[in-house]
Amino acid sequence: MSVSTTSGTVDLRGRTALVTGAAGGIGQACALRLAASGATVRAADRDADGLARLAARAAGTPGLSGRVESCPLDLTDLDAAEAAAHGADILVNNAGLQLVRPIEEFPPETFSTVLTVMLEAPFRLIRGALPHMYGQGWGRIVNVSSVHGLRASAYKSAYVAAKHGLEGLSKVAALEGAARGVTSNCVSPGYVRTPLVERQIADQAAAHGIPAERVVSDLLLADTALKRLVEPEEVAEAVAYLCGPHTSFVTGTTLTMDGGWTAH
Repeated sequence: MSVSTTSGTVDLRGRTALVTGAAGGIGQACALRLAASGATVRAADRDADGLARLAARAAGTPGLSGRVESCPLDLTDLDAAEAAAHGADILVNNAGLQLVRPIEEFPPETFSTVLTVMLEAPFRLIRGALPHMYGQGWGRIVNVSSVHGLRASAYKSAYVAAKHGLEGLSKVAALEGAARGVTSNCVSPGYVRTPLVERQIADQAAAHGIPAERVVSDLLLADTALKRLVEPEEVAEAVAYLCGPHTSFVTGTTLTMDGGWTAH
C-alpha cells in the first residue's frame, strides 16, 4: 500500500520537530511527513547508518519544504535525551524495542532497558522540551503508543508496561500543558509493518512453535477486524494531524489505529 506524504493543510514552517527512533519504520515516516509540512526535523536515533539513509531519502524526496537533520542519540543516556529536546516545538516520542518472552523467562536487565527507552526517556524528553514550549505558548507532544497501551498480550510484559505508562504520562503532560498552549496526545496503532514487528513475528513463531505466516494470521491479527498490517505512513499522517491547526483542542487523548481490535 502506498500512502502519499504530501503536506496537505498542515503548515509547520518555522517549527522544529524532534522525532526519536527516526532511522526506520514509523519514526522515519514521521520525520519525512513533518518535513513535508515545512518543519525542521531533528531525526534522533542510535543507528547512525540508518540516519544517513534517511537523510539521503529526504534529499531525494520531492515536496519536502522542510529539512531533516541527523541527531545521533542513545536514549539510555537520559541526560543526553533531555538535552536533545531543548528548543523543540514538536516532540514525537516514537523509539521502541521489543522482546517476546514469558515473564518467568524475561531477562530483568532487558525489562529495565525497555522501560528506560520507552518510558523514562520520553519523560526526560518532555521535560527537556517543555520550557521552550511554555515560553512561546505553543507546543505539540505526540507519543507513539500502541494498541498495547490499551490492551495486553501474553509474553510482552515490558512492552505492555511501557506503553501503558506512556499513555498515562501523555495525559499528565496534557493536563499540565493545557493552560500554556501545549497539547499532548498518543497515537496507538495496531501491528505496523516495521522491522520491529518483523522481529516480533520471528520471536512469536519460536515461542509458539508455528510458522511465521501463522503468527500473522492466527495471533497478530486474530482480534483485528481489518486483516492487514498498518503502514508507517498512515501512522505518520495521524501524527501530523495532531500537530496541525485543527487539533488545538485535542489533548489528553489517544488516536487509536487498531483496525477494530479494541471494538471487541
